[in-house]
Amino acid sequence: MKLLLKIIPLLFVVSSIHISQAQISASKVFTDHMVLQRKADIPVWGNAKAGTKITVELNQQKQSAYANADGQWQIDLPALPAGGPYILNIYENESTSPTVSFKDVLIGDVWLASGQSNMEWQVQQAMNADEEIKNADYPQIRFLKVEHAKEMEPQAEIKNGKWKAIDPASVKDFSAVAYYFSRKIYTDINVPLGIIQSTWGGTPVEAWTSREQLLSSSVIRDRVTANDTITTDHIEKDSLDLIKFWELVYNPHNGTEKSIPKRNYNDSDWPTVAMPITIKNWDVPPYEGMVWLRKNIDLPKSMTEKDLTINLGHPELNYSLYFNGTEICKNVWNAEPKHSYTIPEKAVRKGKNTIAVRIAYLWGGGGFNPPAEEMYITDNKSNISLNGEWKYKKDLEPTIPTIMNYHRYSSYLYNGMINPVIPYAIKGFIWYQGEDNVKEATDYDKLFPLLINDWRIRWQQGYLPFIYVQLANYMNRKQEPSESDWAVLREAQTKTLTQPNTGMACIIDIGEAETIHPLNKQEVGRRLALLAENMVYGKQVQAYGPMFKNYSLEEGKVIIEFTETADGLSISKNSDKLKGFAIAGKDRQWHWAEAEIKENQVIVYSPQVSEPKAVRYNWADNPEGNLINSSGLPTVPFRTDNWPTVNQK
Repeated sequence: MKLLLKIIPLLFVVSSIHISQAQISASKVFTDHMVLQRKADIPVWGNAKAGTKITVELNQQKQSAYANADGQWQIDLPALPAGGPYILNIYENESTSPTVSFKDVLIGDVWLASGQSNMEWQVQQAMNADEEIKNADYPQIRFLKVEHAKEMEPQAEIKNGKWKAIDPASVKDFSAVAYYFSRKIYTDINVPLGIIQSTWGGTPVEAWTSREQLLSSSVIRDRVTANDTITTDHIEKDSLDLIKFWELVYNPHNGTEKSIPKRNYNDSDWPTVAMPITIKNWDVPPYEGMVWLRKNIDLPKSMTEKDLTINLGHPELNYSLYFNGTEICKNVWNAEPKHSYTIPEKAVRKGKNTIAVRIAYLWGGGGFNPPAEEMYITDNKSNISLNGEWKYKKDLEPTIPTIMNYHRYSSYLYNGMINPVIPYAIKGFIWYQGEDNVKEATDYDKLFPLLINDWRIRWQQGYLPFIYVQLANYMNRKQEPSESDWAVLREAQTKTLTQPNTGMACIIDIGEAETIHPLNKQEVGRRLALLAENMVYGKQVQAYGPMFKNYSLEEGKVIIEFTETADGLSISKNSDKLKGFAIAGKDRQWHWAEAEIKENQVIVYSPQVSEPKAVRYNWADNPEGNLINSSGLPTVPFRTDNWPTVNQK
């Protein structure tokens, strides 16, 4: 489907809301404090009684139109330069007093930020949250956070959302990646920045793509039509179940919090489990619900009459910690790598002390994750380990309902969270998603371009810049070269650069093995901003790390050439040897390779492969490659072969 194809945006597919006499309204995406796109026509739309004359005024510019038979209207205001604040007035018929007014309106650049949890991850959840929140004083950066909405049909309105200026009170709930992206752009370009944040964690790319576009692809057509038996009753029930689900997760039931944490509670019939443990080795999964854990420890007199510190290492999120019956913390989605808390002196006893944890077992996870040495209690002089046997008990609280997760269904988020903001004039898109498609990674190089083309067609602003994040390194590092779904999906993301006016931020060096949500969102936002400045704003900045160009074979070695080397290739800090390269011969057996930098080339070889045929770099879930350019940006993972990979026949 070509971009030049003219289509009618699905702005008003749902039935019109009845508009009474002498009443007009604008779309909910228009509120006080909004940012409107500079140097482009500015669409403003809404509802009114059929035939009503609507006049929109902004900065002494006025345009008029009539509401159609369905009570819908749209007016395109002429382009304006960056500036403001202005008042946007909407008049009914020939009235000289506005029926609707929006104040503190800025003209600048507007970006749509979308994707799953790593784009949704809030400033208050990410690295250096306290300091970042305290220093967030950017009144000319504004966010509109679109409320979650899963819908079977395209909607005309977002459920809720208001434009807010960035300050310490507002910034904590916004996307960390989008905030750090907008902050750098604003600082460097000095124009007002608006972010429309439309995000939902744990969602595949097809959930954000229109049904019409998905049906055009044989890769996913059958999956789309398989959902046609779903009704609104299914979705309403699931929404109610979801409310109940989180109420049960966040709040103890059956009085468990009053009895189980106490020292004298009888847990003699509870089974035991060694903690920490890789969750798949324990007998609780696939159980989903709340589990209580208890452990008794003996404290010497030297550790009493003082505050202590307890470190839980790497527990699953959503838990409450008790010490001798005293609640020490209630953790809700805190992904900080260190879960450390103070135990007040008054809660500490000589001899037997009881630690109790109420923890959510969700989506195949739960309990405490390795390493064991990060679980201990201390007085800063001596430590007592908390690894080893813990008592545990499930089914002490009500069963949590099974959630169908309709927000993951094809097109449901497009319908509820993207269609309603079309055709709001924007500068471009930033996107961070892919984790939820890893299990079907071989389809992503088809599905991702579908979304990009779909959105560009709907907005009808040409080849709008589409800048996205490649998946970070994640999970345990493997000792030998192996196949990887994560590597396949990253390759699909790299292939998507063949789409016009796209850019990809590689973050293969800042992920974390233990969490799918790396905390360094500042660097993710910065790298996205570098791409925007290079692609959109005409700044001569190095936006990419080295990228594979071609290769040649020469006397048992593979010579790799790169682009985007800046002032040269080098090895990242704290390393003196290139890592991450694997080499294979015609037997397709992979071995770690030796690698050396020679100008803008890397020479790859191995004594185990006398006649090499192919090289892979950072082809792993959590690779350790360390090749960078002079700007410190990492090399984009690549392979020289086209051999079948994971899930390919």
